[in-house]
Amino acid sequence: MKNIFLSLLFAVSVYTQAAQMDYRQIEPLRMSLPESNVQLTLDGMSMTQGDMMTEPAVNMMTPEPKMDFDFFKQKTNPGLKPYRFLDDVTFVGVPLFVAGIIIKSEKVKFRQNYEDEFHPNTRLITNFKSSIDNYTQYFGPAAVVGLKLAGLEGRSDWPRLLTSTAISYGIMAALVNTIKYTAKEMRPDGTSRNSWPSGHTATSFVGATLLHKEYGLTRSPWFSVAGYSIATATGVMRILNNRHWISDVLSGAGIGIMSTELGYFLSDIIFKGKGLLRNDRPMSTSSHSFFGISMGASIGTHDFEFTRDDLAYEIDRLDFSEGHNMKVSFSTATAVDAEGAYFFNQYVGVGGRLRVRAMTAKKWNDFAEQTRKDNISLGTELMNIYYISNPNMTQEEREQKQQVVNDVLMGNNGNPRMVQEEKITIESDHLTEFSANVGVYFNIPLSERFHLGSKLLIGRSMTQELDVDASFSGNVKDLGYTMTITDGRISNLDVNRLRSTDQNYSVTWDYLTLGGNNSTSFGTGLSLTYRYKSNFSWRAFVDYDYARKTFTLKYDPYRYMKIAAPNAESLFVGLGSDMEPYEFKKKKNLHYFTIGGSFIIDF
Repeated sequence: MKNIFLSLLFAVSVYTQAAQMDYRQIEPLRMSLPESNVQLTLDGMSMTQGDMMTEPAVNMMTPEPKMDFDFFKQKTNPGLKPYRFLDDVTFVGVPLFVAGIIIKSEKVKFRQNYEDEFHPNTRLITNFKSSIDNYTQYFGPAAVVGLKLAGLEGRSDWPRLLTSTAISYGIMAALVNTIKYTAKEMRPDGTSRNSWPSGHTATSFVGATLLHKEYGLTRSPWFSVAGYSIATATGVMRILNNRHWISDVLSGAGIGIMSTELGYFLSDIIFKGKGLLRNDRPMSTSSHSFFGISMGASIGTHDFEFTRDDLAYEIDRLDFSEGHNMKVSFSTATAVDAEGAYFFNQYVGVGGRLRVRAMTAKKWNDFAEQTRKDNISLGTELMNIYYISNPNMTQEEREQKQQVVNDVLMGNNGNPRMVQEEKITIESDHLTEFSANVGVYFNIPLSERFHLGSKLLIGRSMTQELDVDASFSGNVKDLGYTMTITDGRISNLDVNRLRSTDQNYSVTWDYLTLGGNNSTSFGTGLSLTYRYKSNFSWRAFVDYDYARKTFTLKYDPYRYMKIAAPNAESLFVGLGSDMEPYEFKKKKNLHYFTIGGSFIIDF
């Protein structure tokens, strides 16, 4: 109840603000005057008798609003044009749904397999936790109901509005649940197989489209901005909460918009011209300043390979050689933008863009497999050193040493294992770039509805690192040995003590991280804009962005050994190595072409 009350209170406040902005949309009442050249001046606007006779009879001189509780009483204002299906449909839901299917195919490269017996503890887990998305999904209908109760007329009266709403949510629920339990897509957190598409996102976009149709198209475009912004935020939070993949959210948004447009289409067939209260705002093509929300796919830099030459300091690891380079590959990046510009005339303006670009890493389980190799590397290294430093050992002696290693380190013959439990937690499976740019915007009118645009931008780019954590626990081992080092070469290694202890350990650390520094970024692009309604446009764009960054990769597979076998560290040092992490640094030029679409509010 508290959340519903707050939503209603917000809706009433929005209405009060919108009513103040709406006075210039007041239209004259239809009236009959004697034959004379009478001129009426209203709020700075001059109209002749002939003008008033040809203007619509509604959206003009609206009476003082009052609370509206006539849920079952049908009202129809005179002079409204009947709505037709194609007048109100944008079809934007279709490409959103298809984009979700396309991006869904990219997700398999993550290879998240919760039934994998070799990696049962590998999980994708983020630190973001919020339950607000459980409530923001209902913002749209709460705002519409609040505004309606407050007396602000929208497109429809109560019976028509409730019918359109019920049909829209019914279609959405049927589509979402049918697809969910047919596709059986595993959620990122592994809790259930009903991830695709996102029901929360579909619900929020049904509400946003309700608000857009009832008040955005008829009253003020800022109602649409509020609805779609909160719906987009709901979808983003579902991803951050580790409940959905981005493909789930895109398809959910498409279903939400398509369901509402179909719901209004069926409602128009049922009610025809009855129950309509307001027309759309009059078409205007004179303004070029805009605010827009965009989504697209970025094609460009996808692979990061670090070699021995990129090591930040000299290191001599026994297992670091040709073919052991560290390589991280990414799938196609997803970009989400908020962009706006103020135009001094129809050709030139200034503005800015905020962009978030996320690239999902492929095959994280490959790193989990490497971890399995790392956690037995002490035993392997010991045996290798035995063979190298004691070439005259008999086969029987080698087998005896191998048996001791297996018994103590691997947990044979009643010994506790050195590594009893290993968990690989993928805190972040993507490299995210945040950029803020400002610059000059250009516009070339091609017709009243079509415009060609471009821009030149400069700004800053910041990177959020991807992160894999490891958590190991087990039994501490006591290691004692003697060896001879001559000219940096080991000989006569003898491990005279290798045994289990009564101590256990548990350690959690950053197993692998990859991030980049902040840098200057440059951007440009071309766009084609189509204005389909007053104050509303759709835009297709191709952007190019460039930045040069220094990326740092830290790979630390041996951290647990410092605790699990503390005496082993000096052995590694004696071998000319150590247990410190690999650290690589590499400068890289980033080139991205982003192809996408925008929902534009013109003002």
